[in-house]
Amino acid sequence: MPSRPIKLGVIMDPIGSINLKKDSTLAMLLEAQRRGWTLYYMEQNDLSLSQNRTWARTRQLTLAADPENAGDDWHSLASTEDQPLAELDVVLMRKDPPFDMDYIFSTYLLELAEAEGLLVVNRARSLRDANEKLFTAAFPQCTAPTLVSAQAQGLRDFLAEHGDIILKPLDGMGGASIFRVQQGSPNIGVIIETLTRHGQRLCMAQKFIPDISEGDKRILLIDGEPVPRALARIPQGDETRGNLAVGGIGKGVALNERDRWICAQLAPELKKRGLLFVGLDVIGDYLTEINVTSPTCIRELDRQYDLNISATLMDCIERHLKNR
Repeated sequence: MPSRPIKLGVIMDPIGSINLKKDSTLAMLLEAQRRGWTLYYMEQNDLSLSQNRTWARTRQLTLAADPENAGDDWHSLASTEDQPLAELDVVLMRKDPPFDMDYIFSTYLLELAEAEGLLVVNRARSLRDANEKLFTAAFPQCTAPTLVSAQAQGLRDFLAEHGDIILKPLDGMGGASIFRVQQGSPNIGVIIETLTRHGQRLCMAQKFIPDISEGDKRILLIDGEPVPRALARIPQGDETRGNLAVGGIGKGVALNERDRWICAQLAPELKKRGLLFVGLDVIGDYLTEINVTSPTCIRELDRQYDLNISATLMDCIERHLKNR
């Protein structure tokens, strides 16, 4: 670990658009700043390749200690500086989905910088390889019955077998385009056509888990170790989805024995892949998603339980830098 202040970069969506009360990236940056680290702000299109190195247009970032009460002056950005990305010590890749080709290209550039010694959280190759829906297939002992297919008949057969299922795209976030379908639904045809683009695109079907009424739990893991409290995102009214983005209410809950067992099943693989900050989605006894791109819910859990999850993450980053 360098004797000078750690240089931490962040790749994120435009900083002016974030929700100051809820943004997990902001929580991370505030903790890094409290430690005296130097912050560098980037957006995805600030990355480039030149002279066989990954470069970035960076701007030093300064945050108000209490952004929520600082008005329009809650952050400031210095002048743009072009520099090799590997001159930083660590970069947080916190660009929200969509996980599109531009995102994939960015992971290639990040991987080149990793080869020069940069620590990227999460590891670039693993961001590419660990699709947040499909990665669950590596842990079948933890999941409900699942089918991934573009074929309408296969999806109809899965519905006939289970009677009540969830259909969703493989690249969505925030509850977008998630459908609950029951046997006899008059809309099953159009839903399948929409999600598969008339049989040209894979989608995921999962057996419906009635325990969603108790919440879709977001469990945060740092280097394979779970935060002891989860955020159960509880659907409201007639809504099936618990996502906060579609109106779900977040309620803190303690991890139960099954939650901890699921975490233990995943931990070795997460550590092996350099996935230092991960958010699991668990409904009842079942793992439904493994969020690796930009997991959230830090601020909600910090507030409810007087935690500092970002401090645990920064401690983890310091250990990894020390061991490089």
